[in-house]
This record gives sequence, structure tokens and C-alpha cells, in this order.
Amino acid sequence: MAELPRVAIVGAGAIGGYLGIPLAARGVARLSVLARGDTLAAIRAQGWQLQRPDGEVEIASDIRASADPADLGPQDVVVIATKAQSIAAVAPQVAALCDADTVIVPAINGVPWWLTLAGELPVRERLESLDPGGVIERHIDVRRIIGAVIFASCSVPAPGVSRHHSGGRHTYGEPAPGAAPSARVEAWAALLRAAGHHVEVSTDIRTAVWAKLLGNACFNPVSLLTGAHTDELIDDPAVRALFTALMTEVIAVADALGIAVGVAIEDRLAQSRKLGRVRTSMLQDAMAGKPVELDPILGAVVELADRLRLPVPNSRAVLALARRKAMIDGLYPR
Repeated sequence: MAELPRVAIVGAGAIGGYLGIPLAARGVARLSVLARGDTLAAIRAQGWQLQRPDGEVEIASDIRASADPADLGPQDVVVIATKAQSIAAVAPQVAALCDADTVIVPAINGVPWWLTLAGELPVRERLESLDPGGVIERHIDVRRIIGAVIFASCSVPAPGVSRHHSGGRHTYGEPAPGAAPSARVEAWAALLRAAGHHVEVSTDIRTAVWAKLLGNACFNPVSLLTGAHTDELIDDPAVRALFTALMTEVIAVADALGIAVGVAIEDRLAQSRKLGRVRTSMLQDAMAGKPVELDPILGAVVELADRLRLPVPNSRAVLALARRKAMIDGLYPR
């Protein structure tokens, strides 16, 4: 019998649990998780738990959990499920989990650091807002990357527990624009489908990244500033007008990069409104006293606009206010 694929999750939080737990619970992969502190202790004591929207609980008990990548060994797939601003800190550990053939799946929000490094774009240099000092670039070879976009709302109600609230569509693809689905992407998608995930394979993962960013760049920082749920924000005419202005700028940056978002602003707002009363991931982090993902979600858009010499006054203003708010609350470095 062939051995099961080796999959490691780096970041035992909401999305890490949502993606990884079914792989082990349904016996389709040998799962390892890099965790620490209370989360590591909880996983070792009670297994890693996933609470489904219908109340069902999946438990991954036959897994290897450690704070040291040397305990886990080389992997076939490494999923990075940390907050985007934490990747630089874990990049050396990710590298320690790789052998010659390991692929890396960054399941992260916002503009991924690999976007300008994995193929031809008008901006081809590292973005300082995403990888200050180039730490990630030095430790993670972009050729290992499978691009990912996860449309799922999840949270962590307790250490070692992931709760899936809504959504569940994933999209994966090669980072290079126009690349046909590769054997490694198809293999990863098949593994996730065997675990019950709803997965799509794309020949244009950059467009999928930007389609998700279109909403996140608006909802997340404005929810941080206001404390409001997404339905309250969309239903407020003045805030809705701000969202329209922000999305117009985000689309303009995409157009200048050669990325055709293909989503009308009103349609994007309507999609989010249908989800009902949603608390954004950034607002959840702020309420929990955790650092917020401002730079990957909006800072990188402004940096790209600067490189492309595009005016983005609304994005710049919201970013400045959100950064100051986060600094005051101790959630963003001064």
C-alpha cells in the first residue's frame, strides 16, 4: 500500500484547522502541525478539533504536533496558515520542513508576497510592505509555491479548536499567469476533495487573489476603525460610497498590473451582503488583542500604486487611519 502524503500545517489557527483537520480525520494524509504554547498543549491533550456550522465536530487525533520542525521532518506539502505579517518569523521553520520536492501552499489573506516574484508583472520586485528586508524571499523559494485563495469564515473559540462558520470554496493554481493546472496542483486539489473540501483549480490564481482582495481591502480596515459588522457597513449609504471609491482604486491597481478582476463593484457588495452579519477577520483579531493584517490587505495595494504612480487617495487615507488606530491599540508596530 502506498504511503499517505505528508502534509504539515504551519499555524494551528482558524484556517489551519479548517484545512488540515479533515485531512487527518478522514485518513487521506499524514498530518503534522507546527504549533506552540496553549495550542500545542491542547492538541496533544485532546486532538485538533474542527466545529462545523451544523454542530458536527471532527477531531484529528492521529497527528504529529510540535513546536520544532525537526520533530516533524520533511513534508510533501507545507501549508502556511499564519497571519500574513507572521510569515517572516516562521519562514526558517517552513524551510526546515522542505526537501527537494516539497510544495508550499500559503493560505493567507491579502496580497501574497509571491505575487510580484512569480512571473512577469509591471512590478517585479519584492514589496517591502509584505516582506520587510527580504526574509521570506531568502527562505522560501517561490518555485515551490502553489497559489491559494480560501473563501471561508473561521475562528478560534479555544486553543486547539477551529470553528467553521460559513463559506468553503477554495481556489488553487500555479502562481505564473496563464499557467495550465500542473500535476502538483491537481494532486493537492484531489487530496483536499478526498477530505471533503470544495476545491477549484484555476489557470489565473492572481485574478482570484484580487477578487477576494476587492472586498477585504474595504471591509477589514473600515471594520477595524468602526467596530461594525459588514452588513451594517454596506447598509450605510456613506460607507457604501466609500467602499465604491476604495474598490475603484483597487481595481485600477489590478488593471495596471494586467490583472482583470472581472467583478462588478455592486455585485461584490451584494455577495458580501448576502452573508449577513459578519465580523471581519481583522475585527476579530483586534477584539482578541492580536496584531492585524493591515499591510498585506491594504498597505501592499498602496505600495503597488506608488510603484505604478497611480493616485489612490481613499486607500491611502483609510490605511493611515487604520494604522494609527492599530498603533494606539498595540496591534501594529510603531
